[in-house]
Amino acid sequence: MNTYQQIGSQQDTHSKVIGYLLWIFGFTGAHRFYYGKPVTGTIWFFTLGLLGIGWLIDFFLIPAMDREADLRFTAGPIEYNVAWILLAFLGVFGVHRMYQGKWITGLIYLLTGGLFLVGVLYDFWTLNTQISVRNAERNGGR
Repeated sequence: MNTYQQIGSQQDTHSKVIGYLLWIFGFTGAHRFYYGKPVTGTIWFFTLGLLGIGWLIDFFLIPAMDREADLRFTAGPIEYNVAWILLAFLGVFGVHRMYQGKWITGLIYLLTGGLFLVGVLYDFWTLNTQISVRNAERNGGR
């Protein structure tokens, strides 16, 4: 078995626990970004979780979002959960980029406040894909 966690043939790339922790701040859309839904994450951010209604409904949708993310993204040595926690709480310092081995952009984020927060927003939109691509490369293109 590989060093990263798998369930049968399905990869376990995302965590329901992290999803629910981010859901607590769900009116900002953090849990939707985490599960690879940047468009609705942005909508949740600007509407405070669809005025709280969408946020409450998401409590019941998180298990399905978790399963979908597990199927969509490639598991590997870079853990999605670690990267997302680093992005959510230390994004302006670029620690999540350094964790992925992107030292130069990590240092740029550190010196520019996450490239003036625009870079952090970009990473909220693309972090899952960034990790999936790097994991696929490290897994030999699988």
